[in-house]
Amino acid sequence: MLDLHRLRLLRELKHRGTLAAVAQALDYTPSAISQQLTQLEAEVGVALREPAGRRVRLTPQAEILVAHTEAVLARLERAEAEVGASLAEVSGTVRVAAFQTAVLALAPGALARLRARHPRLRVELVQVEPDLSLLASREVDLVVDEEYRHLPAERPPGLRVRELLVDRMRLALPGGAVPPGGTAGAVRRAAGAPWILEPEGTPARTWAQAVCRSFGFEPDVLYETTDVRTHRRFVELGQAAAFLPDLLWAPEGARPGGLYPLPEEWRDRRVVAVVRDGADGHPALAAVLEALRGEGGGSGGGGGPQA
Repeated sequence: MLDLHRLRLLRELKHRGTLAAVAQALDYTPSAISQQLTQLEAEVGVALREPAGRRVRLTPQAEILVAHTEAVLARLERAEAEVGASLAEVSGTVRVAAFQTAVLALAPGALARLRARHPRLRVELVQVEPDLSLLASREVDLVVDEEYRHLPAERPPGLRVRELLVDRMRLALPGGAVPPGGTAGAVRRAAGAPWILEPEGTPARTWAQAVCRSFGFEPDVLYETTDVRTHRRFVELGQAAAFLPDLLWAPEGARPGGLYPLPEEWRDRRVVAVVRDGADGHPALAAVLEALRGEGGGSGGGGGPQA
């Protein structure tokens, strides 16, 4: 009988690429990880690892084992969901990762609602940029992610997506400037302004550049940060143009002036919850999804149908 713990270590190695990364994530030493995998190789009777530069590549036999390990873990997750469903009261721990504006706009109200309705439910929240590897490694149970039009989301198999809300994006000019000509005038002003955007390689940056190019100009990006509150502050102080989401204003209840609508093909992003397949049947996770969706119903462009 193969040891499930060692199989999980092999699976972690596939997702993380190095023994050091696995050791750091699981709070082991690299030598301890290596010893466990060596024992697994002895159990199986074949090599499971081979060097690939500074990383480690799994052998074809290891890939077979990892595929079966994924299936076993998914089955165990469904079993846990069934046990939870058999209980009279929602309890347990749900770990959530969410990006900044979702944390600001959705999390406080959702967590308050959950504490009132399910006092035995513990929700742990971490603010990070969307990272689905956190689901694969089982560091979290739910990731709040974003999707932009014309920018297909690439997600690994074994995940399910649930829509929380549709958030409207708007053009914001430095200092809340109000040029003549409405949105067309705002675009002309934006073309000559410095910009603050998300870093290169992020979906938000790719989307923003595509919008600017559709308007016929390349943004002059002087400032880069994932902190959307910093984007807002630079706009307010007249230092840069930006694209700001309605979700940013949700805690205040009203948007300021000086924000311009985008054409329909660019104006919306979807805010979604991503979970492991089978996990959303767990009452605790279902309660968290319901609370987040409830908060999203009054934010941004309004909630939408389930994905």
